[in-house]
Amino acid sequence: MHILVLGAGVVGITTAWHLRQAGHTVSVIDRQAASALETSFANGGQISVSHAGPWATPQAPLIGLRGWVDSRAPVRFSPTANHRQWRWMAAFLYECLPGRVRRNTDALARLAVSSQAELRQLQRTLQLSYDQSDSGILHVFSDRRELERARARAAWLAPHGIRLEYCDPARCLEIEPALAGGRTLAGGLHAPNDEVGDAHLFTQALARACADAGVTFHFETTVEALDVHENTVRGVAVRDARGVRGLLRGEQVVCTLGTHTRQLVEQHGPRPALYPIKGYSLTFAAGPGAPHVSLTDEEHRIVLSRLGDRVRVAGMAELGGHTVTVEPERVELLKTLTRALCPDAGDIEGAEAWAGLRPCTPGNVPLIGRSRINGLWYNTGHGSLGWTLSCGSARLLAELMAGREPAFDFPVLTGRRH
Repeated sequence: MHILVLGAGVVGITTAWHLRQAGHTVSVIDRQAASALETSFANGGQISVSHAGPWATPQAPLIGLRGWVDSRAPVRFSPTANHRQWRWMAAFLYECLPGRVRRNTDALARLAVSSQAELRQLQRTLQLSYDQSDSGILHVFSDRRELERARARAAWLAPHGIRLEYCDPARCLEIEPALAGGRTLAGGLHAPNDEVGDAHLFTQALARACADAGVTFHFETTVEALDVHENTVRGVAVRDARGVRGLLRGEQVVCTLGTHTRQLVEQHGPRPALYPIKGYSLTFAAGPGAPHVSLTDEEHRIVLSRLGDRVRVAGMAELGGHTVTVEPERVELLKTLTRALCPDAGDIEGAEAWAGLRPCTPGNVPLIGRSRINGLWYNTGHGSLGWTLSCGSARLLAELMAGREPAFDFPVLTGRRH
């Protein structure tokens, strides 16, 4: 069977790999000149199984209100007249109910554990190099109440085999001495089994392996529309770098286009609940005081990862920012938060700044499975967990497309909605 995969980010390339390994003819289409040049380009680097939880929690509405009135808040809400934003927000508030939070947390935890296992198997098979490290992730807190809430969430993850160990301030500094001189800590949670790696390097290395395995790539090719006849997809209408338009045919189509998924499919009826959440990152040369253990500052919504001789700091969440414009004041805020957390991390003034749009569902559970259009499948909506969930999501979708039941409990799409 010939399958078109739309999008060459980390989710698209892992999807292409698993489908090719299942024996399908696979073509990948992307508007960029190579893989992983958009949302997967410069994310936080964490494979954070221990952070496989939704943004939609009972505390989230208050955090959003603070971001409405304070433009310097790490989480910023910019209301618009766009009805899609308000529908998404209404759905997000529903997902903040305690029962929904537990359901979403369990689904994400199962997928994250599966995904890490798939990534490790892939690494053993292909020996990919992507500045990876298995030194774990340390979640740090300055507010005792936030720490206790995080400990309660950690108890939810324990039945899934996810380890999170409580650390007092002294233990935090023992695990990562680079925190000395930073803000005063109330404590932390250490996830020794978590990992880090450069998603861009990983995706490009896996794309080369896909090409070696026979996957066809159509780069600098923009997908303009689905070719749908009698509610069955037959391919896609595309435009290449020279402006030449044409059709690419496929028996099945997988949409891994992130935030662009909705505008592609809604002209045919489905309205997947996706909305872009803007995030930022800084990448700079590591200094003598750079940490070796990846750090998550949950109160200020930033993560810091050591990627070889570089440091990657990522964070912010902006609801309402639809462009990838890098705003100087947000970059300065990210620098300030980085210095407060880890003062001697490296050459932060020489940092390369980046911004990207995370494709988010209201409950942060990605859309994986059949759409309402025959032959069209989704693997999108992973939010800030795209790198963490990519390998497991790809394997899950390949199993669904082969007609097999998922190996674990997950709310897959059956084609009745979306």
